[in-house]
Amino acid sequence: MNITDVRIRLVNNDEKLKAVASITIDDELVVHDLKVINGKDGYFLSMPRRKVGEGDFKDIVHPIKTEARVALTKLILDAYNKALAEAPKDAE
Repeated sequence: MNITDVRIRLVNNDEKLKAVASITIDDELVVHDLKVINGKDGYFLSMPRRKVGEGDFKDIVHPIKTEARVALTKLILDAYNKALAEAPKDAE
């Protein structure tokens, strides 16, 4: 599996949600709504999910192996940091 494209949409009006990402896998499959969250221990990646029941959520898409999650998180956080660096200063 190769991530062939990463798109980042910065979110400037939320304390925790910092960006929403979409990834393309092997130029054939797109996954939307991966979220860059600023948590108490730093930034992390939240996978796309849906609400089930009373306040519970279930991931729709998620990596099975820890190595895949680490690699995906690094790839998206790197793209997020690049988007931040390229954003106009008044957008922060």
